[in-house]
Formats: sequence, C-alpha cells, structure tokens
Amino acid sequence: MLKIFLIFFSFPLKLGKNKIRKMIKTGLYFGSFNPIHIGHMAIANYMVEYTDIGQLWFVVSPQNPLKNKKSLLDDYQRLELVNRAIGDDLRFRASKVEFNLPKPSYTIDTLAYLSEKYPTHQFFILMGTDNLENIHKWKNADVLLANYDIIVYPRPGFNPESIRKYPRVQVANAPLMEISSTFIRDSIKAGKDIRHFIPCRSWDYLQQMNFYKK
Repeated sequence: MLKIFLIFFSFPLKLGKNKIRKMIKTGLYFGSFNPIHIGHMAIANYMVEYTDIGQLWFVVSPQNPLKNKKSLLDDYQRLELVNRAIGDDLRFRASKVEFNLPKPSYTIDTLAYLSEKYPTHQFFILMGTDNLENIHKWKNADVLLANYDIIVYPRPGFNPESIRKYPRVQVANAPLMEISSTFIRDSIKAGKDIRHFIPCRSWDYLQQMNFYKK
C-alpha cells in the first residue's frame, strides 16, 4: 500500500545580523516501496506541483513494524528500484537514512534524526488516510500529532469528519489511487505482464532480477 510522506513549509532562519536563510521546503515520502509503482509516483508528482514544497525525498524503510519483513526485497534492491523510478527528475531524491537507524523503523525517531542533521529543513508529515486511521499504533503518536503538521491524501471511503479531532491534520485534494504493492507482487507471481503499472526503468530491473516471481 502507499505509505507515508511529508510536506514542508518555510520560515526564515536568521544567520548573523544581516543574513537570512529560508528553510528548504522538502517533502518526505516514507514507504517500503516493495516495489515502487505508478501510484507512488503520481502522488509524489501531485505533491510537488500542487503544494508548497520544492523537493521530495522517498525514504525507503528497511522494516515497517506493522508489516511482515519476509515479504520485503533487500533494502538496497528496493532503493535501486526507487532510484530508477526517479531517474533524472531533480524534484525527487531517494533516501536510505533509515538503513542505519535502529530497527524497526519508527517515524518519530527518523524525524528527530533528520531535524538535527538538516536544521534548514522544516518537516511536515504527509500520509494516506488509511495510515492516519492507524496512527494510534505508532510509537509516540501523541508527540507526532502535537508537534508536526500532517497532510493526508484521501483513500476510497474516507470520511472528512474523521480528522476533526486532529487540529494539525489537513486533507490534500490529490487524485485517489487504488494501486498497491501487494497487487503488483501478486500479479507478477501469477505471471501477469503489468509493465505499465511500474516506472519503465524499475520494471526492467524487476525483470532482470526475476523479483517476485516465486
């Protein structure tokens, strides 16, 4: 399923008496990307064109504590799939930041690390409404909800009233995407040719490596 991603708005950071540096508006898109597909790319494309972000990072998660790790490709294989999907699009970047953080990966820990390492970036979380419904299961969910602005993109059946209890959550009017990585994996295993569901360079890599066929 599509997973999490983040959006940032800017405010000036004072450096000395006369220098002012604006915060870099960067989006973080968290996910297993097992594999990345056109749904991920369409949502990312929407966010950089219809929100106030200047760049978006795909953060490849080595282990989602709410998912079975047995179904995952190797971390660097999934990172390669993301890099191939991005190609030379300078709006996007693949990040392996969670590869070297404690496992399993928790969003709150990754945010703390990134905020310290990149003080000129201001991070806002973006996620699908399905993730918001399960946010109470996340580590330090109350801290996330109290300290970070969250932008959600809707899933089929989403009830806008459900976010009223979260004052720092807002909904983006992004297109609905029903494609899932599970569908991709199952289709490949069943011998289906679904090349147009996956960015072409990523599809070529999947075929070359015979991923998900067993």
